[in-house]
Amino acid sequence: MTAAKSTKRAKPDPELLQFADRLLANYQKPEDLIGENGLLKQLTQMLAERALEAEMTYHLGHGKNQPLTNDTGNARNGHSAKTLKGDFGSLPLAIPRDRQGSFEPQIVGKHQTRWTGFDDKIISLYARGLSVREIQGHLEEIYHTEVSPSLISAVTDAVSDEVKLWQSRPLDPIYPILYLDCIHVKVRDSGAVRTKAVYMAVGVNMDGHKEVLGLWIAQTEGAKFWLQVVTELKNRGVQDVFIACVDGLKGFPEAIETVFPKASVQLCIVHMVRNSMNFVPWKNQREVAADLKLIYSATTVDLAEQQLCLFEAKWDKDYLPIGQSWRRNWARVIPFFDYPPEIRKVIYTTNAIESINMSLRKVIKTRASFPTDDAVTKLFYLALRNISKKWTMPIRDWKAALNRFTIQYEDRMLPF
Repeated sequence: MTAAKSTKRAKPDPELLQFADRLLANYQKPEDLIGENGLLKQLTQMLAERALEAEMTYHLGHGKNQPLTNDTGNARNGHSAKTLKGDFGSLPLAIPRDRQGSFEPQIVGKHQTRWTGFDDKIISLYARGLSVREIQGHLEEIYHTEVSPSLISAVTDAVSDEVKLWQSRPLDPIYPILYLDCIHVKVRDSGAVRTKAVYMAVGVNMDGHKEVLGLWIAQTEGAKFWLQVVTELKNRGVQDVFIACVDGLKGFPEAIETVFPKASVQLCIVHMVRNSMNFVPWKNQREVAADLKLIYSATTVDLAEQQLCLFEAKWDKDYLPIGQSWRRNWARVIPFFDYPPEIRKVIYTTNAIESINMSLRKVIKTRASFPTDDAVTKLFYLALRNISKKWTMPIRDWKAALNRFTIQYEDRMLPF
């Protein structure tokens, strides 16, 4: 075990420490320091205004009440009032002006209305599913400052350009596993509220990390839509997909086989189990889930079918739709048993879509409807950005799976 490195901290200036002690001599409660009229706000105002005066001195070449030194005869011309919104609430500032109007302050820009970091607060609250009105109330309660709905919308709308760059970014040439799934949301469209499907593509890359490849809101259904999605993935650099796990999406198998003809389309076992649990009350879910596991964990197709027969004999009288669903989709389930255990394990236990869906549903649960498709995309993107920050490690058992992928798909492996 290596010793932890010590981080040396620079010693503060003794004069600054004495100054701080004098400032804090009358400090009695937190409000004295961080309240609406607290010391931090006063210091911020004082330092900002002095920095602005220093910028003006540099711009003109001479200090206040000193002789002109520039060739143009430019000089100070009073101040203009500006109010910034920030973590400390509303902060009034006196901005120095010059006669020729050529002064461009840096610490507080000409059109700046919010202190650095305030936009991040709005974005963070929006990403957690708060509505514009809720964000407005939260900022007023915490920071004692009024923020207009139009300002909040302007800040969040700025994310749209970031979304476009993210949606068009280059992708890896190979994704051994690709998951596709959707979440349904209500969106206002042409004066009416419609239910729309937001589709996500989640890839597992060669390093074993999960990655959301894109978001699409379906305007149409079927092979044409999915051909557009899969073609977009290829145009962004994806050359091959080994296994595509889907939830019975109409038209997707044909689309992916057209663009990636060697890809295997596998009905997602996670989805099969999740859909099965919809028919089971809480008290029996653990037992039913254990019996379903005996099906998809069987070593061969024949043993899996035997377990399915046993499951039907035990549960059909109570939950007939479960057995019917597995029988109806059996042809899309059984390719799963062609893979070695190492690959089968990561296909199921990666559970990439399930965990993402759970997190996204928490974010959108308070939204009755969205005003536009762009609003949906914006929120999903920000929420997914937060979710993906936790994906710092490869998925469990990835090394063993990668070894099997390397052997089974040797002729399709690119140098990486």
